[in-house]
Amino acid sequence: MAVIGASNSPLSVGGMLFRNILEAGYRGVVYPVNPSWKSVSGVRCYPTVADLPETPELAVVIVPAPLVSGVMTQLGERGTRGAVVISAGFREIGGVGIAREEELIATARKYGMSLVGPNCFGVINTAPEVSLNATFSRDLPPKGNIAFVSQSGALCAGILRYGISERIGFSRFVSVGNRAGVEESDILHALSTDPYTDVVLLYIESLANERRFLDAAREVAKVKPVLVIKSGRSPEGERAVRSHTGSIAHSAQDRLYGALFEQAGILRAETIGELFREAKVFSSGERMNGSRLAILTNSGGPGILATDACARWGLSLPPLPERTRTRLRSLLSPSAAFGNPVDTTADVTIRSFAATLKELLNVTDIDGCLVIATPVGELQGPALAQAIFSARGRLKKPVVACVFGLVDLSQEVQALEAHRVPTFTFPEEAVVALASLAHYERRRDRPPHPFPPYAVHRETVARVLEAVPTAEPSVLPEFSARALLSAYGVPFAPAHLARTPEEGVEFADKIGYPVVLKVASPEISHKTEVGGVRVGLLSATDLRTAWEEVKATVASKAPEARIEGFEIEKMITGGKEVLIGLQRDPRFGPVIVFGMGGIYVEVLRDVTFRLAPFDQAEAEEMVASVRSFPLLKGVRGEKPSDLPALYTILGRVAQLALDLPQVQELDLNPVIVRPVGEGAFAVDARLVLGPIGPTSISAPPVSVPRLGTARP
Repeated sequence: MAVIGASNSPLSVGGMLFRNILEAGYRGVVYPVNPSWKSVSGVRCYPTVADLPETPELAVVIVPAPLVSGVMTQLGERGTRGAVVISAGFREIGGVGIAREEELIATARKYGMSLVGPNCFGVINTAPEVSLNATFSRDLPPKGNIAFVSQSGALCAGILRYGISERIGFSRFVSVGNRAGVEESDILHALSTDPYTDVVLLYIESLANERRFLDAAREVAKVKPVLVIKSGRSPEGERAVRSHTGSIAHSAQDRLYGALFEQAGILRAETIGELFREAKVFSSGERMNGSRLAILTNSGGPGILATDACARWGLSLPPLPERTRTRLRSLLSPSAAFGNPVDTTADVTIRSFAATLKELLNVTDIDGCLVIATPVGELQGPALAQAIFSARGRLKKPVVACVFGLVDLSQEVQALEAHRVPTFTFPEEAVVALASLAHYERRRDRPPHPFPPYAVHRETVARVLEAVPTAEPSVLPEFSARALLSAYGVPFAPAHLARTPEEGVEFADKIGYPVVLKVASPEISHKTEVGGVRVGLLSATDLRTAWEEVKATVASKAPEARIEGFEIEKMITGGKEVLIGLQRDPRFGPVIVFGMGGIYVEVLRDVTFRLAPFDQAEAEEMVASVRSFPLLKGVRGEKPSDLPALYTILGRVAQLALDLPQVQELDLNPVIVRPVGEGAFAVDARLVLGPIGPTSISAPPVSVPRLGTARP
C-alpha cells in the first residue's frame, strides 16, 4: 500500500497516520509518497506515485483537496484498486467542493477504483494477517469481533478511546466520510461474510440510499446482529400533504426510521453508551432463546431495580419451581429470598453463590441469568469471576454480571470479562442489553409467514384507472376509490352515491337503518372539518333532514367545493377504529402506515410504519407495536377484535402498493375492526393518483450493483 502525503512532521495527519501503520504492525509493504522527504519514519519516500517500485493495491491519500483528483488519476493509471481519501474540502464545504467531489467520483469510476471518503478518519483492520491502522488516532483499540462504521470522523476518535477504556475490541473500523464511493450498504455486504466480525455497529446521520441500506441490513441481520444509532431528523417533504397518512409520515420521520429499522431486523440504540453495552453482550457469542430471566443478587436493592427494568423492557421473571426452591434452601441462609430475584444476602459463601447460579441455569423455564454482586466478604476479586464461570460451565444460556459498588471494581470486572462474562455498572444497563439480545433472537428465528396471493378484479381496477389522468396528482372521488379498493378485496360497508334525497332514501330502505350520510366532493379531504358527515340516521325522515343540513353547512364552509352528491352507507357499530394508509416516501418507496384511527389520529399519533412488501408475521408485529394495542386485544370484559381480518386488509393494501405505483397516497380512516369473527370494514377512503416516479416502487434487490465506484 502507499500513503500519499506521508510526512515526518510529528503532529501532521500524514505523519501520525504513517506512524500508526508502522506501529500497528502492518503485515504488508507500505510506501510513503511525498516530494518533500527522502524518507518518512525511516522508510524510503518516493516523490510521486509513478516512482513507486510496484503498484500499490490500496492507497491512503492525504494531500490538499485541489490535488486529490490528480493523485487519483496517477493511482488509476498504475492500476491501484482502492483508495481511502482522508483529505477534506469537498462536498461538505459546498460550492467548489461539490465540483471537486464530482471530479473525484468520475476519476474513481473511470479506473474502477473503490473509494472510501473523502473527508474521513480512515480505516482499521485488526485481522492478524493485515494489522492495519490507517487512521490518525493515537489510540489503537484491542482486537475483537465488533465492526464499527461511522459517518462522523470526530466521533471515531472518541469511540476508539471509549473502546480502550471499556475493553471493547474491534475487528474493523471504517469512517465513510462523504461517501463519494463506498457507502454503508457496501460495507454491510463485506462484513456479512467477514470471519473476524460477529457484530456490526453503525453511527448514521443520513443515508445515501435508504431502501438499499435496509435491504442490505436485512440480509446481514440474518447471520449477525446489526446495531445502529441514528442522529438527526430528516426534513419534512416540501409539498403540502393533505392526507392523514402523508401528514403523519412526513412529520414522524424519526419514528419512521425506527419502525423500518425494526422491520429490517436492525437493533436501534438511543445513546452511544447503550450501543456499546448491547454490543458487549452480542460479542460474547451468547444466544437468548426467550425472554425469561433469572436474577441472582446478594443485595436486595439492586435486584429490585433490575426487576423494574425487566418490566419496562419486556423480560419476564418466572417463579422458580418448588424443587429448585427446596434445593436453594439447603444452600443459603434462612434469611435469603427464594423467589425470582434470588437474594442470597451479603453473608453468602462463594461456593453457595456458585451452586445457586448453577441451579438457576438448570431451570428449564429460564433463558438467561443476570448476576448482581456487591463485592463483600468472599464475593469479590477473581474468586467472584471464577464462581460465575464455573457455575455456567458448558451451559449455553447467557450470563451477564453487574458488579455494583462505590469502590474500585476493576479487578472483578477484568476477571469476569477475561472469562467472556459481559459486565455492567448498573442493573438497568444489563437488562436493556439482555432484552436486546432476546429481541434479536426472537426476530431472527421467526419463521416466514407470507400472505397468500390475493385475487384481484383486474377489469375493475383498469376501468377506474383509465377514467383518471395521472399526469398530475389527483384525488379520486370516494366512490371510485371504494371501487378500486374493493377490487383488491378491501371490505367496505354497503354504500351508494346518491344524487337526490329520494335516491338516497331508496337505497337506505333497501340496506336498512342506521345509515351514514357523507358529502361527495373531490375538493373535500376531511369531511368532518366542514360538517360533511352525519351518522346514526335511523329513518327516511332523518336522512332527508340531514341531507339538507349538510348541503347548507358545506356550502357555507367550503363554497368552492363541487358537490357530486351524497354517499349513503350502512353504519358499522360496535368496533374499534384504526387507520391504514399508504405513502410513497421519496427515500424508501411504498410505506404502509397503521395506527389507531378516527378524527384524533394526527393528535394522538399512535402509529407505526412498514415497507411493502411484508409478510403476516410482520403485520402482526406492526399492529402489536402501537401503544393502543391492548384495546384491540379487549379490555374489561370486551371481546377481542378480529385481528386476522385486520392483518388481511394490511396484506391487501401492501399488495396494492406494489401492483399500482400510480397510487401515491391512501387513507383508510377509519377502518372499524369488529369483535373476533365479525370482520373489519373500511368506512372512509381517500386515494391520490399521480405520475409514476423512481420512488413509486421498491428499490432493486441488493444484489444489483450501485452505479458508483467499484465495490470494496
